[in-house]
Amino acid sequence: MISNQILQNTIAGLKGISRVDFAIVDIEGNDVATTVEEEKGYVSAVADFVKSPADSQEVSKYQFFKIYDEQMIEYVLVAIGSSEDVYMIGKMAAFQIQSLLIAYKERFDKDNFIKNLLLDNLLLVDIYNRSKKLHIATEAKRVAIIVESDQNKEKNLVELLGGNLSQAGRDFVTAVDENNVIVVKELTEGDTSDEIEKTAKVILEMLEKEGALKVHVAYGNVVNEIKEVSRSYKEAKMALDVGKIFFSDRSIIAYSELGIGRLIYQLPIPLCKMFIREIFGTKSPDDFDDETIMTIHKFFENSLNVSETSRQLFIHRNTLVYRLDKLQKSTGLDLRVFEDAITFKIALMVVKYMKYMESFEY
Repeated sequence: MISNQILQNTIAGLKGISRVDFAIVDIEGNDVATTVEEEKGYVSAVADFVKSPADSQEVSKYQFFKIYDEQMIEYVLVAIGSSEDVYMIGKMAAFQIQSLLIAYKERFDKDNFIKNLLLDNLLLVDIYNRSKKLHIATEAKRVAIIVESDQNKEKNLVELLGGNLSQAGRDFVTAVDENNVIVVKELTEGDTSDEIEKTAKVILEMLEKEGALKVHVAYGNVVNEIKEVSRSYKEAKMALDVGKIFFSDRSIIAYSELGIGRLIYQLPIPLCKMFIREIFGTKSPDDFDDETIMTIHKFFENSLNVSETSRQLFIHRNTLVYRLDKLQKSTGLDLRVFEDAITFKIALMVVKYMKYMESFEY
């Protein structure tokens, strides 16, 4: 709902324009916002005004106006002054606050709807009924983008991103927990994956300007109906987690780029340990020295090309062959053979995944 601070700022602005003092009180006569702290003469008359059938009323030097929320009285606006001008100004101020209340309520309802949509808390019939009521298009291309930053708890990133990214009635920015902010972006027919990547870069640059040191942005696949938005969100969530494991050098990652890492991430740890024992026995890739690890990674980077790998490592071709032979004797896998190279590559990724998961146990 609308905050007391927003109401205070509103009547302060109205006073600055009209030079008329205002107070907003609840139905029990308690001040919610006021421009005159010392003025309390209106309090005793509020209860009687609330009970009356009138929408506005003049009592002494005060003009009273009812402000409704779904036909229920939410606030009473008091304009201080008994002239006709004060009455007209008060009536316009009441209309302004009423409109503000409706706008914020709709914004709250939309935010609540998007949160429940992302978390799969809605039945299919509810999704379409509430979308229609909130004037949200049900058939539109959308993508879920998750933003994780070390600034999440220090600053209100929902308001920051919402103010800079959202298009009226089309994009939504919300948070379902204290760690992540989710952007549900609507795309046009001509938009491609490049447009999503561009939005992710804008978010990254925006947060870096705000002083964020660690920012991760991940996004799912594009969906065509609002009921599928939760799937895009789940994909983005997986991309965020998998990206930290296998693409730690990247700040932006897409679900479509996860490759085999997505499959490894879904493996149970006992199965991973069994696989590593079958490949390496009692050993582990962690047991290899730095020189061997660097050689393996560079060999994979160069698509198993011996000549190019030895050139980039600044070693003789025969030296590289010697290292590969030594590794073959130790593990039984010859990285120059495609099938063995794939097995070794997967094993390295499984070990990396296991180490990442083990870090959460402590």
